Amino acid sequence: MTDPSPLESGPFFHGTRAQLAPGDRLTPGHASNYRPEVIMHHVYFTALRDGAGLAAEIAAMLGPEGAQPHVYRVEPTGPFEDDPNVTDKKFPGNPTRSFRTSSPMLVLEEITDWTRQTPQALETWRARIAQMRESAAEIIN
Repeated sequence: MTDPSPLESGPFFHGTRAQLAPGDRLTPGHASNYRPEVIMHHVYFTALRDGAGLAAEIAAMLGPEGAQPHVYRVEPTGPFEDDPNVTDKKFPGNPTRSFRTSSPMLVLEEITDWTRQTPQALETWRARIAQMRESAAEIIN
């Protein structure tokens, strides 16, 4: 992992269906939202508030009935790197400003002013995720 450059100074956000509180720590070792059989070795986060909102809505959509999306402002406690699932390994650069770390992430606060997806957009994401699962698309873990 690399140390953050000045262009990667945050603020950073994490989207999830989990209810968290300031001071909580997000740690690796949990099942992927996209492939529950895969245990993730990293915590993923982004410098884009609405990107975290999308991740939160997908996590809630794929979770148990009644799951709600949450976006948190977070702070890395250790080194981090570009998320290879959405960067040079699959797309040029890092357009989503997405990162991952194997260190804990500190939850600073919940953010509520992020852009929600339309029901139609969520259905499109549901279909994309189903297609990923059916095609055994790789998660770079």
